[in-house]
Amino acid sequence: MFGDMMGMMGKLKETQQKVAATKKEMDGIVLDENSSDELLKVSITANRQLKKIEIDASLLKDPEQLEDYLILTLNKAIEKATQFNEAKLAAVAKEGMPNIPGMDNLFK
Repeated sequence: MFGDMMGMMGKLKETQQKVAATKKEMDGIVLDENSSDELLKVSITANRQLKKIEIDASLLKDPEQLEDYLILTLNKAIEKATQFNEAKLAAVAKEGMPNIPGMDNLFK
């Protein structure tokens, strides 16, 4: 019993290390999102840090339109990064979880 507990604790510590490494790795994963007409392009890391915004010159003539484009495209980029981030971390966490009865339902 005690050996099983020590094994589980070791596995949990290993999983924590893998999650931390995955979070760091996601700083280097860049996702791109564009407006539907591609007048605005956004690059964001999987950890939701903006890296680049490209704005077509035609949008600079209309500040309200530019604001709308920024809001829509940035929200789509953040959502995409969030989904990627959560899926990646959930996969790492599920892979490293010890076999504890009832815990398998948490990651479905």
